[in-house]
Amino acid sequence: MLNVVLVEPEIPQNTGNIARTCAITGARLHLVRPLGFDISEKAVKRAGLDYWHLLDLRVYENLDAFMEQNGHETLWLASTKGGIRYTEAKFEEECWLVFGKESAGLPQWLREKYADHCLRIPMIEGARSMNLGNSVAVLCYEALRQRDFAGLKG
Repeated sequence: MLNVVLVEPEIPQNTGNIARTCAITGARLHLVRPLGFDISEKAVKRAGLDYWHLLDLRVYENLDAFMEQNGHETLWLASTKGGIRYTEAKFEEECWLVFGKESAGLPQWLREKYADHCLRIPMIEGARSMNLGNSVAVLCYEALRQRDFAGLKG
């Protein structure tokens, strides 16, 4: 299963976009608190997220709780400081794509722990970063492509 992990996401529109990507691809979405928005059923309905029922969602109180349950070798971290181009990664069937918050990315200690699993998306010199929702889509679809889009129609 493809797993998308958002560590302390801040912008609800980005997370909504990512949730939709996860819903249509069958990826599981993991949200690590604190969140910069409300994900209660009432808030989700008000935002018009009519695909939320298709989403396999897990929420963790903090990064330590997430790592305790899921920290292992199959984590791939997305970072502008990553040393591996995302197309060079070999994504396993049980794949975890980890993304940091919009304002600061992933914590340095986590990038150091998984230095050999830090991915980057190529950009022009001087560009700060790609939008979080777009970054998730790029990496998700590369992981799915490598598995010949198993389980998806088309």
